[in-house]
Amino acid sequence: MTRSRRDRLAAGVVISLVAGAAIGRLDSSPGWDDTAVTAGLLAIAAATATFVGGRFPWLFAITTGMFVPLFELAGLANGGALAAFLFSGAGAAIGWLARTVTSA
Repeated sequence: MTRSRRDRLAAGVVISLVAGAAIGRLDSSPGWDDTAVTAGLLAIAAATATFVGGRFPWLFAITTGMFVPLFELAGLANGGALAAFLFSGAGAAIGWLARTVTSA
């Protein structure tokens, strides 16, 4: 892997971790009850991270979506928080497709 690919991958991971942690924290905060906004933010963050990272969309789906269940399940909430992976996975797929189309 060349240095520029490694740098893009690292940047994508940083984006997904920071955005995912912020979204997970927001979603678990008291009074926050807007699932559609959380889902949209997860999809946008994963798409952006995958577009920047360029490869391994599954990695960005996991690293973006993992924080919502981590924050929610720690509070013994229901398993519905695991749906975050669906939205981050869809966003990562869109980001990968966009990256593939624009780099061709």
